[in-house]
Parts: sequence; structure tokens; C-alpha cells
Amino acid sequence: MADTISNNTELIDVAVIGGGPSGLAAATALKEAGVTRVVVLEREQQAGGVPRSCGHFAFGLREFTRVLKGPEYAKRLVAQAIAAGVEIQNQTTVVQLLPDGALRLSSPAGANQIAPRRVVYATGVRETSRSSQLISGARVQGVMNTGALQSMVYLKQRRPFSRPIIIGSELVGFSALMTCRHAGIRPVAMIEAAPNPIARWPSALYPRLRGVKLLTNTQLMEIHGSDVVEHVCVAGPDGQTRKINCDGVILSGQFTPEAALARSGHLKVDSATGGPLVDQWGRCSDPTYFATGNLFRPVETAGRSWAEGRQTGRWVALDLAGKLPKPGKNLRLSVRDPRLKYTMPQVICVSNAVGGMSDIQMRVTERISGKLVANTENGPVWSRALNARPERRIEVPIAEIVAQIADGTVEFEIEGAAS
Repeated sequence: MADTISNNTELIDVAVIGGGPSGLAAATALKEAGVTRVVVLEREQQAGGVPRSCGHFAFGLREFTRVLKGPEYAKRLVAQAIAAGVEIQNQTTVVQLLPDGALRLSSPAGANQIAPRRVVYATGVRETSRSSQLISGARVQGVMNTGALQSMVYLKQRRPFSRPIIIGSELVGFSALMTCRHAGIRPVAMIEAAPNPIARWPSALYPRLRGVKLLTNTQLMEIHGSDVVEHVCVAGPDGQTRKINCDGVILSGQFTPEAALARSGHLKVDSATGGPLVDQWGRCSDPTYFATGNLFRPVETAGRSWAEGRQTGRWVALDLAGKLPKPGKNLRLSVRDPRLKYTMPQVICVSNAVGGMSDIQMRVTERISGKLVANTENGPVWSRALNARPERRIEVPIAEIVAQIADGTVEFEIEGAAS
């Protein structure tokens, strides 16, 4: 593992921004493909990403064919990358993305600039803050997201409260519940604004097994307290507001890609996903940059992000060898129905070459039973039946769309009412 990055920047083939599952997987795949020098730039003291602070099981089955706790999973990913010859530069923050792959860095050694031949952008996602969610009430201690809770419990061995309420029922909400159990914290309830839990069955059984009420069709309205949380007001299915006594609030889910570098720089950002605009190889608007993992869209599991990282690493290796088609004739994808959240990728580079992502990914905002339709300015060109729930991945084969139209714009919409 290198202590410093050489000032001879021409020797760096690929810089990977972010040392989480997708970034480490991309770096490892690049080395396995024969790329000479691959450097991971990680702003934390240790690489491994979010799993480092997830001290519960459910990691690693896809990657290591066994179920691991988050910290052990992260260590294995780091060890695998180092064994492959990846250099990991911890405590190194990328402060600016520049055209053609130049990166401005900050580290304990000072400021630096490097110019790798390619950059893999793999900074993942973050949970939205209380202010972003527009939650009213007192500004008191004891309100935090799942990541902050896990850091306190697993990394700092602190217990920030004893009887919190958990907001949200995505998988990360159940991760928060497992973290509470580890710390001896007993949540009083988990609430979800939607009619049904977001995470797949049988996750919704877990709160009941732990003696925690799961309240659906229920929305957090206000947080009350003087110095710390004392109670919250929620609105139930009948619209009536009631008080729930608690001493903390865990805001789980509602992720957004950690794309601040793209937003403050020259890369185009897709307003629907919140991440960089990409083609089917994960190539950004500046083709020196490739995105991967949860920077694509919020949010997939660590295992899915790892698999996407490995794919991206192989694509970047092909690009370095001149084997990817050059950006050129593009098919542009978007949504025009508010019930569809996004398309990813947003661009299909149309060429005789095959490869890249096989599917266009989408998600819906509510439970839908209807028809998914692809429209052009000349009318519909493709459709299929759709029965989907929020946060479930919808996949549309790219080949089916390209077979109907190879240039211009395709907008997706839903015909049919919510179920």
C-alpha cells in the first residue's frame, strides 16, 4: 500500500474515487484485467465504505459465498484489492474534478494534483438530512440518520438514546433496528408513510419479532423536546395527529447519490437520479470519467454495488485498450410520468458494438399496475405490462429499445392507475 501518490502523475492508469464496495471491486477488476497502476482515493482513515460501520450480518454471500458482518466484509474487500496490486491512499480527499481526468487532492501531506488516464467515480450515496426532508419541530439532540447511529454504536461504542422511533421501512431502516438491538436500544416504533413496508418480505416480520410496532400510512409531523427529543407527533391513516413518547429519532433511507464533486464541476448531472449522467458503460459526459455503484442511482445493496463495480472495472480496462466505441450517436432516455423516478443509464451510445449494461433501470414512486410505454416524438415504440412497488428495480432490455429506435429521445410513461 503506497504512503503517498507519486508526483509523476503520468504513471497512474486509473484513479478510483471512493473505497467502498463498488470502488474496491472496480479497482480489483482493473488489476485482474492487467492494468498496471490503479490507485484508490479514500477520504476516511480506512477503506471499506459503509459496511465498516454495519456490525450485523447479511453481507458477502455473492462475493465470498458466506454471510459476513459488515466490518469483516469490508476488510475482505480491502485485502482482496491489495492482494491484486491495488494501491489504497487513505485520508485523501478529492476536492475537484477537472476535464480529462485531472484531480485536485487534499491529504495530510498537503495539496496535490494528479492526472490519471481514467477515473472511476464511486462515492456512493448518503441519507438525506432532516432539513432536506423538511421535518418540523424543535432542533434538539437525538435526531440522526442510520449512518450516524451505526458509527456511534459500532465505531465509538456509544448509545445515543434508549427508546427512539425509526422513520422509514427501506432495508436501511431494518439495519437501524439491528443496530439498536446490538446496543441494547429498544425502539418504540417504526413508521412508514406508504401503505406497505418498502423492504421486501420477510423483512417486515423483523420488527414484530423484536417487539417493535410497524406503523404504515403514518407520517412524522413534528419533533418535540427542550434539549433532547421528548416526543414526536405523527399523522396516522385517519389523518389524526397523535403523540408518541420517545427519546430519539432515526431518519432512515431517502438516499441521494454523493455527487457533490460532479455538481460543482464540469460533469453533467441527471436531475432524476441525482448522480452523473452516464451511458450504458457508466461513461460520464467527460469520457475520461466512469461512474459506478450507488452513484448511478439510489440505492442498491452492497453486493449489487460490488457487482456493478467489477463490471465497470472491466469496461474501463477495455476503454484503455481502445475497445469501447467512442461517444457519438446517442439515444437519450428520460421519464415524463411523475410515477417513474428515473432511467439509468440516461444515454445509450448506439453502435455496432455490443456490451455494457444490458438493461435500463427504473423505479416507481407508488404501487403500479398498468403498462410501461416508451414514447418518441412520433408516438409509442415499445410497451409491456408493469406491476411494480416502490423501490423495486424495474429493468427494460436495452436491445428491445434500440431495435425500435436508434437516435433521438425516448420518454417513458405509465398507462394505468395506481393499484
